[in-house]
Amino acid sequence: MKFQGVIRKMQSEFKSPIKYYMEFDDDFICLNDLLDKEVSIKFLHYFCLSCEREKEIFRQGFCKNCFFEQPQAGDWIIKPELSKAHLNIEDRDLEYEKSVQLQPHIVYLANTGQIKVGVTRKTQVPFRWIDQGAHQAVELVEVPNRYLAGITEVAIKEFISDKTNWRKMLTNESNELDLISCKEDIKKHIPNEALEYYIQSNSETDINFPVKEYPIKPITQKLIKTQEIKGTLKGIKGQYLIFEENKVFNVRSHEGFVVEVSF
Repeated sequence: MKFQGVIRKMQSEFKSPIKYYMEFDDDFICLNDLLDKEVSIKFLHYFCLSCEREKEIFRQGFCKNCFFEQPQAGDWIIKPELSKAHLNIEDRDLEYEKSVQLQPHIVYLANTGQIKVGVTRKTQVPFRWIDQGAHQAVELVEVPNRYLAGITEVAIKEFISDKTNWRKMLTNESNELDLISCKEDIKKHIPNEALEYYIQSNSETDINFPVKEYPIKPITQKLIKTQEIKGTLKGIKGQYLIFEENKVFNVRSHEGFVVEVSF
């Protein structure tokens, strides 16, 4: 079978194991059904997710112009502490920034091979954790805007990394961690502005990914270099497809690539 369309991040269902989908404009593929099957992903051309032109993708599915112009790629996306919508200050588009920044956000601790701190909109729980390949997560604070989440993350990352080690995540080098104890220990580092939003309940989320064989030493495959990724699909974790022979494909980093998927 063959499917053609623009790559966007994989969508997921919170099941055990997680169910993953690659969605196109008129169709979708349930990727779990392709485990242990030969899969080919062939690069056809680019498609900017903003201007919809056939222009080389720069970052996040945008061409270079759109990346530096669109509010969806503002610096506050990666660095939530730079959010200013709560002050009624515009970065690129105040209406859009208010719609995203002025809603409940969660600061969390997750196990992605090692403990990390992160920020996500409340509506993205647990999907943010799934996208990062976390198999354990616990909520730390629930704040009313992105700025408060950002300054909380900045304070905590002095003690806990805010980065995911993608190699550890993909090789499943992830011992079970006592996230509840970590949460209690880190409470004293929460800024005063956010301390009243500390989540007292200790509910941990556990996530099981559809992986039949983990890579020993992951080898990243990029369509811009190879034009085609081909092999037996062995697993899906985070936003990665795991193929035989240690090959891995980061779906998220290929947003805006028009491809032909066959199996």
